[in-house]
Amino acid sequence: MSKFSMKNLFSGSLRWKQNTVKILSLLVFASVITFVLYHGTKTPIVLTTNGEEQQIYTHATTVDDLLKEKDLVISEYDKVTPSLTTEIVAGMTINWEQAREVTISVDGKETSIWTTESKVKDILEEANIEVSEADELSLALDENVVDNKIDIQKAFQVTLVDGLEERQVWSTSTTVANFLKQQDIQLNELDRVENDLEAVITPKEKVKIVRVEKVTDVVEEPLKFAVETKSDSSLLKGQEKVISKGEEGIVARTYEITKENGKVVDKVLKDEEVVKEPTTKVVSVGTKVLTASVSRSNSSATSSKEFYVNSTAYSPFCSGCSGVTATGINVKQNPNMKIIAVDPNVIPLGTKVWVEGYGNAIAADTGSAIKGNKIDVLMPSKSDAYKWGRKKVLIKILD
Repeated sequence: MSKFSMKNLFSGSLRWKQNTVKILSLLVFASVITFVLYHGTKTPIVLTTNGEEQQIYTHATTVDDLLKEKDLVISEYDKVTPSLTTEIVAGMTINWEQAREVTISVDGKETSIWTTESKVKDILEEANIEVSEADELSLALDENVVDNKIDIQKAFQVTLVDGLEERQVWSTSTTVANFLKQQDIQLNELDRVENDLEAVITPKEKVKIVRVEKVTDVVEEPLKFAVETKSDSSLLKGQEKVISKGEEGIVARTYEITKENGKVVDKVLKDEEVVKEPTTKVVSVGTKVLTASVSRSNSSATSSKEFYVNSTAYSPFCSGCSGVTATGINVKQNPNMKIIAVDPNVIPLGTKVWVEGYGNAIAADTGSAIKGNKIDVLMPSKSDAYKWGRKKVLIKILD
């Protein structure tokens, strides 16, 4: 090959390489321009996902297009603001809150809810679950739920009987001991709870506390006096005379008193001391028996020794009766004595007599209605007096 031909071949190859480089450079430049133009026309926005922000550039025209462009799957419970149909504008902020499943247990019965809320009160409101101040919650209403579960124990009314006070209070299912602690009930050493402290409280239950106290009481009480009797032959039989009056003494007794709810249930005598000794009462009791002494000079009726009289009857317990005869005989103590009431001008007191239907007796009493030939016979009881009635009887004066 000639020298000229070789030169031409080398020159052609160099030009081809130069042209290739120029073409590649143009392509790179065009690509860069295209890339810059493509990205330079994107709209800048801020996407906030569950509180975390990120800057995004997009050619999407709506919020929905943007989320699809980023392959973000939105559930029916998620919350996106503004709405999916909102047009994209530069500088806008899109908030995407992802929903989570929260389990709510009410007295052991569980329900689930998908929510974007975080605070307990907002989640319960969304679930249409109402709670009262007395209900017991695992989290406070203003706390955020972190473990996706809320436990609720609904409160119910319980009757609390504290001593003499009875009231209605709210409680949840807990033991009696915890319930008393919740109610700030202080128990003294002797106080008693009628319920089992370890038992679980149920609705409409009655928790009863018995307040027990022991007190010492010193009481001054009367001490009865003794009665001493002495026989007295100067007094008629059945008649009594007080020689010296008795006087009660005083004894101080110390009692230990147990009260339950203010009522005394036990009283134990612990000690006693005589403060004042009693004075003995001395009584003379008559032993003298009356003997009849007939004086015929006082009445013509007695001189005949026997005659008829109008008679009635009375008892020691008749209305208005003193129980003691005109001669001092206590007929209440001696109701079976044979005694008649007489007019002393007709039959002297102390006279022994025989009365028809009655028997031997002593004229030992008088009466305002007993005048002339009239007597009143003593009967043991009112019924016997009524049976005697009013009748005419023969009476004999005995020697």
